[in-house]
Amino acid sequence: MIKPLGDRIVVKIIEDNEQTSGGIFIPDSAKEKPQKGEIVAVGPGKTNDKGEREPMDVKVGDIILYAKYSGTDIKMDGVEYKILSVKDALGILE
Repeated sequence: MIKPLGDRIVVKIIEDNEQTSGGIFIPDSAKEKPQKGEIVAVGPGKTNDKGEREPMDVKVGDIILYAKYSGTDIKMDGVEYKILSVKDALGILE
């Protein structure tokens, strides 16, 4: 697995349903980029001016929404992940 550095997180991308509530299947070309994922790894946090680590606002297992075009996409063992800065996380879904 990937161990993120600094204030970065690794997110497993969660794809939305390929079918609408009315039963219509959405082709890949018409889908929007996913913006939801589960955090699978969290870096140690950003270092402030005093040399201390700032605590992270998220933890492994959180489901988050993130900015649409943020981060770097990677694929490992057939699973899509995204590495992004914690500032690109817009909110935690509860």
